[in-house]
Amino acid sequence: MQKTIIRLEHIFKTYGSGDIQVNALSDVNLTIEAGEYCAIMGPSGSGKSTAMNVIGCLDRPTSGAYFLDGLDVSTIADGELAKIRNRNLGFVFQQFHLLPQLSALENVMLPMVYAGVPNTERKERAAEALTRVGLANRMGNRPNQLSGGQQQRVAIARAIVNHPVVLLADEPTGALDSHTTQEVMNIFAELNASGITVVMVTHEPEVARLTRRVVWFRDGQVVESHLAPTELGHMLAA
Repeated sequence: MQKTIIRLEHIFKTYGSGDIQVNALSDVNLTIEAGEYCAIMGPSGSGKSTAMNVIGCLDRPTSGAYFLDGLDVSTIADGELAKIRNRNLGFVFQQFHLLPQLSALENVMLPMVYAGVPNTERKERAAEALTRVGLANRMGNRPNQLSGGQQQRVAIARAIVNHPVVLLADEPTGALDSHTTQEVMNIFAELNASGITVVMVTHEPEVARLTRRVVWFRDGQVVESHLAPTELGHMLAA
């Protein structure tokens, strides 16, 4: 029996009040099991990015419960939530968010500094993560000495270095050309094949088709929770 890693129960996220109140998320229920590879899709304003922020513990729901690896994180204090986010979640964004003055190795070591990992172990684990994404020969390079695809690989290495239970990717190929997109998606597939749960927000059908399950949002709600990537066509045409 698979273990449930992410469980959203009756999640609402409301902005504003009175006549200008907007429900960015409206009664969202969603479960994602360990080892899944999911894409979250939907038109602009559908709630997919808000849902990703809630899943990533970057934003709190207005109401409802969010269980991450069995723990209800929707009511946890900010300080403890930050520790859980650092320990259990890895993030990859469209913009790479690498510190320009640091080498690839030093950028990947950063999450472990916050986690209190000893320096020697930080270097070993960062080197291992960079090797895993094919950058063993680029560890000393700074971001401006790397291509866009290589910078995203550094960002992926940084995201996995703390051995998160979930890897969250928000439009990770949005700044890349088609060839580099395929290379980066190959890395996500390899990481997922090794057992890492991957959840990815994307607006690109060709990217979503490389995942194994699509969750479709519309008007702040999940309208399809288990869409096969091969079934995307009729959703895009709707």
